[in-house]
Amino acid sequence: MLQARGIALRYPGQLRAVIEGFDFSLAPGETVSLLGSSGVGKSSLLRVLAGLQAPTSGSITMNGAPLEGVHPRVAVAFQDPSLLPWLTLEKNVAFGLDFKHQPKQSRAESDARVEMAIREVGLTQARRKFPAELSGGMAQRTALARCLARKPEILLLDEPFGALDEVTRTEMQHLLLKVVRDFRTAAILITHDIDEALLVSDRILLLGGAPASVIGEWRVDLPKPREDFIAELGAIRVDILSTLRETAQTRRAA
Repeated sequence: MLQARGIALRYPGQLRAVIEGFDFSLAPGETVSLLGSSGVGKSSLLRVLAGLQAPTSGSITMNGAPLEGVHPRVAVAFQDPSLLPWLTLEKNVAFGLDFKHQPKQSRAESDARVEMAIREVGLTQARRKFPAELSGGMAQRTALARCLARKPEILLLDEPFGALDEVTRTEMQHLLLKVVRDFRTAAILITHDIDEALLVSDRILLLGGAPASVIGEWRVDLPKPREDFIAELGAIRVDILSTLRETAQTRRAA
């Protein structure tokens, strides 16, 4: 569905690339988490995979066709919900459906998409509320509904639950599992939380080094939800931490 080959990214004026030699593939219905420490380049990589920023070198294809900009079937959610304060929840979810790069649709089709998305995230009763009246979790649900209204083939999520409290974060993780199942969409989740990656991912990639590249990969073949698989998840967690520790020691030695 999405394939990246030899991706490198270097910002103007920088001698060293942020990302180099990144290869990646995403299968339909798959959820992949990209782990890494703060500043390693996870968000920069997500912008490239979303078509928001062109790589310095390398190629990205979606369903076999070159990805050369924003794609109507790729939706992105960030840590900040970025809701427009003068629009109701319903209008925020609808925002962007009539943008130029979106497929043309009737008002009835657009309304039906918005209704479906709001219902999926459980906010039907709050549809007339404004962003100032929403909790943090409700705001993130609204941002996710805005993505779902586009009926995406791929969801790209940049630490969308990072600012939430533990209980709300757990609820949002379960909602993500539900959305991926119901919409049969693929997802890429950027996170620094190993436990979050273990709970929601089919595959985990660990980014490290400078420039950043993949330094570890793990497949998590366990049923979802996974809260009861403590021993199995714990073993993978230890392996991830061990890889991080080895990478840090190598960097210090260099």
